[in-house]
Amino acid sequence: MPWMETRMPDQRMRFIAELEFSQSSMAQACRKYRISRKSGYKWLARWKAEGPSGLVDRSRAPRHHPNEVLPEVVEAILTLRDEMGWGPKKLRVDLIRQQPEVAWPAISTMEQILKDNGRVIPRKKRRRVPPQSAPLAHCDGPNTVWCCDFKGHFKTGDGRRCDPLTITDGFSRFLLRCQNLRGTSGRAARPIFEAAFREYGLPRAIRSDNGAPFASRAVAGLSGLSVWWIKLGILPERIQPGKPQQNGRHERMHLTLKQETARPPASTFGKQQRRFDTFRQIYNERRPHEALGMATPASVYEASPRQYPAWEPEVSYPEDWETRKVQCDGDFHWRSQPVFLSEVLWGEPVGLEPVDGRYWRVYFGPVWLGVLDGHHKQMLMRAQLRRQAHLQPRDSGDRPSAALQDDPPKI
Repeated sequence: MPWMETRMPDQRMRFIAELEFSQSSMAQACRKYRISRKSGYKWLARWKAEGPSGLVDRSRAPRHHPNEVLPEVVEAILTLRDEMGWGPKKLRVDLIRQQPEVAWPAISTMEQILKDNGRVIPRKKRRRVPPQSAPLAHCDGPNTVWCCDFKGHFKTGDGRRCDPLTITDGFSRFLLRCQNLRGTSGRAARPIFEAAFREYGLPRAIRSDNGAPFASRAVAGLSGLSVWWIKLGILPERIQPGKPQQNGRHERMHLTLKQETARPPASTFGKQQRRFDTFRQIYNERRPHEALGMATPASVYEASPRQYPAWEPEVSYPEDWETRKVQCDGDFHWRSQPVFLSEVLWGEPVGLEPVDGRYWRVYFGPVWLGVLDGHHKQMLMRAQLRRQAHLQPRDSGDRPSAALQDDPPKI
């Protein structure tokens, strides 16, 4: 037969029975059960005070801990988490900013508090490839590069389509605009950019993807919107097709925007815009940013000294260049013959830099469009000139238009 198992409370109960019913003395009972008389008197006192429940082992954990987080502190952490959805790093910075007199716990403690209270859902780990070099390494100050994109359309509760246009400063991550539109046309987007230019001034470059209205299939990928930027002295930059990580700072903001404003969408178009406005205010002025040393974008950003002009400027070229105006059908005239360039440049002057007696390099502002073959009265686009180095701009590496080549620069 198997050995009989005994538990410690059962043995203590037998010890009490030995004292109560067998007329044994305390010394005799303690010797029999091999315990000290101090322990014997302790268990006897607990029996008389609490009955059988007093014979169970009690917790040895301290009743008070010098580093214990107060319940009101835990409540403040959870309340801010539920309101903002931030992680422990941002929560701690914001709480210290609001109530510096409180001894807020460490980041690791806040993380454990969120886990213990069901505020954290663990993500599935994925294998990651080694990161590439930063695509915006040249962005060394506010208004050097602005980033723009349409977040991706969705429908509000009333069935209306929303196309949020977002514009950020690449250096400070300041969210300049987050505007709900009813389409992605250049006509819809231009007033939003114009309002941003009037409020914050002009950047040196604007980075976007290759979709409309920022780019097109026209010469050098120009669109009506990018032509307007060039006339204002802003260089359009385009990422490589299928490489959203080259505009990763902006795409990361889109993830936060989607999580906090569109899951689920608002019931109406107007309420969705109010959500965007609230998000923009919190994102710029309250939400700490780890890449900025936990500062807010508003504390880093400064308006551009380049003011939006009162009238649209004209593009000018050196005196030794030829100048031609593009007609409504996309042609310009060269020695009484039409030469097709692009309809997107209708009404705009293009500059022709002489190479030799036959060839002329054609520019719109700082952007190299291709080469004019004066003998055959036709344009040679840049894709046709990759092996003809003598026809390419000699200082193309120094020109700001290098970002607009058919093959985007290696990042």
